[in-house]
Amino acid sequence: MCGIIGVSGIPDAARLTYLGLYALQHRGQESAGIVAIDGEGVARSHRGMGLVSENFEDSTLAALPGDVAVGHTRYSTTGSTVLANAQPCNVATRCGPLAIAHNGNIINAADIRRELVEKGAIFTTSSDTEVLVHLIARSEADTVEGQIREALEQVDGAYSLVITVGRTLYAVVDSRGFRPLVTGRLGGGMVVASETCALDLLGAHVTCELQPGEFIRIENGKVTELPRLSPRRVSRCVFELVYFARPDSTVFGESVDRVRRELGRQLAREQPAPAGEVVFSVPDSSNAMALGFSEVSGIKLEYGLIRNHYVGRTFINPTQDHRVAKVKIKFNPVRDVIQGKSVVVVDDSLVRGNTSKSLVQMIRAAGAREVHLRLGSPPITGPCLYGIDTPTPEELIAATHSIEEIREFLAVDSLGYLSLDGMLRAAGESNQYCHACFSGRYPTPIPGDLVQLRHAAPLVATPA
Repeated sequence: MCGIIGVSGIPDAARLTYLGLYALQHRGQESAGIVAIDGEGVARSHRGMGLVSENFEDSTLAALPGDVAVGHTRYSTTGSTVLANAQPCNVATRCGPLAIAHNGNIINAADIRRELVEKGAIFTTSSDTEVLVHLIARSEADTVEGQIREALEQVDGAYSLVITVGRTLYAVVDSRGFRPLVTGRLGGGMVVASETCALDLLGAHVTCELQPGEFIRIENGKVTELPRLSPRRVSRCVFELVYFARPDSTVFGESVDRVRRELGRQLAREQPAPAGEVVFSVPDSSNAMALGFSEVSGIKLEYGLIRNHYVGRTFINPTQDHRVAKVKIKFNPVRDVIQGKSVVVVDDSLVRGNTSKSLVQMIRAAGAREVHLRLGSPPITGPCLYGIDTPTPEELIAATHSIEEIREFLAVDSLGYLSLDGMLRAAGESNQYCHACFSGRYPTPIPGDLVQLRHAAPLVATPA
């Protein structure tokens, strides 16, 4: 999962891109980068490990002049966590400088990479995005649009992309529409971003959300719709609405806040907790779920956990040790709310289980008499292959344990999951969703070596 943004036709585009990446920081914490293109078509870039705020100062942004820019904040799902894999990718091509920022996961990247290496291609990263760069550069199509299209027709999986070639900005979403991408107008220019919250921060007026397979060109403030990619069955990621997107965003045409409130309401109907005296969320992604649960159950909503907002999201930390260590740093219980009470704790999901176990221990230590855990999504039983870091079933507690075994492991008095049907109803029946991580029904063929690619080093050609 990553956050991407593109700016076209707006002076000081790098500074706007920087602000937009701030709004998208929740989508990736490992690295951040910006490529800016000036009036002469010269591309300049800066990338670094860590948060957006740790990588850009006034002097850094001043060194990135131009009215066209692309930005990226990364959470790795393919390729290791190193600077070489930070984006945007920025290369020189025969058509001019090319920069690309990618949100998603290309599932056949390993096979394509292997073929390219055997033909003499040299890879400097282990990111699947570099496969796209090579395919675009090697295309023999007559136009830039044709080169991009030819490259995309060879790959499968999830990709929302912002691409600059010279001073022209392109935006495209894969034909299944796994990941969101929206456009907005700001003065005489345009902004493209992963979520509407980035457009709100910049003061841009939302114009549209790109639909599955949609491909557009933006040049001098003018948007041109290009022929769409070959159609495939739409499979939008439901976990965007459950967890990843910010609640103030509109994703897939749905208000994220509205969906999460309805998830909480449905959870209270399906998994009531009659013994509960207070209900509170594991902030922040499940705040609206707890509100919805309280509305339907009648259990008083409280602030039982306070979040330290100077700590990032535990789910998108690259290692389990980092996730567990951050729990105590990130959350602190409000003893006056918890002590002596039977509490209902609402969270959005349960992936590996270790961070939730630490959290329950913290709530018990604050004096809770009973702890009832309610989850606003079904058990996660399979890996996401389209941009979320759940690479092996062995890491997923619900893939190897029954609900009762999970309850015992977490040491809670009761445990309740929302049903798949309940989640999909809350998410909005107007959309077709990918729910493979819950149901095991994957919308694409699954390459056997996909898991190994995540931490792969760049390939080298085999001896003849």
